[in-house]
Amino acid sequence: MFRREPGSLFWILAFPTVLLAVLGSVPSFREAQDDLGGIRLVDAYVPVTVLLSMIMSGIQAMPPVITGYRERGILRRMSATPVRPAAVLGAQMGLHGAAALGSALLSLTVGRAVFDVALPRQIFGYAVALVLATASALALGALVSALSRTSKAATAVGSAVFFPMMFSAGVWLPVQAMPDTLAQIVEALPFGAAAEALNQAAAGDWPGPVHLGVLVLWTAVLTAAAARWFRWE
Repeated sequence: MFRREPGSLFWILAFPTVLLAVLGSVPSFREAQDDLGGIRLVDAYVPVTVLLSMIMSGIQAMPPVITGYRERGILRRMSATPVRPAAVLGAQMGLHGAAALGSALLSLTVGRAVFDVALPRQIFGYAVALVLATASALALGALVSALSRTSKAATAVGSAVFFPMMFSAGVWLPVQAMPDTLAQIVEALPFGAAAEALNQAAAGDWPGPVHLGVLVLWTAVLTAAAARWFRWE
């Protein structure tokens, strides 16, 4: 059923890499920037496109699917079986999480092959931050799914959450280029913390425990809230 949704396939799997390709084709994005610590803008935007795939998957793609099941009575019929809400949410989170991780790998591959972006130097730390960021995005999407009664409501709520999360991920301005006060606020949000954790791992350092802790905390709170407020109909 997921493969039959060309919109979801494009926005999750293709759009982040397409955005990276468009930005990387701008000459100024391939020049070193002093305010970014000597790296190029295209280097800074690889983690951003990685996070964008998670935002698209967890917040934009998954909630309308689950709320669509609720509208069509599919969840009501499931409620008469041994299936629990955690299983329904878990299956959708696993599917969309796998798609987001696949998109992240595609962005890393294109960044390296086309724009000579260095691969993460701390690969294990990068993988940990990547998995935690994906879990946070999906947990947020699960909460939107639990609270929204219809697909239209899920799309509206998802859109309202989407743009602040994109900003905190650094889509319009990389986190390391933000003013100190704004950066501190952003780093308390899941995607701001994820952006910093990915940048640290890419530079060869283990992601900061504070940033990883923020991701774990957000994931735990959002998941618990989604399971608590999930309704079959």
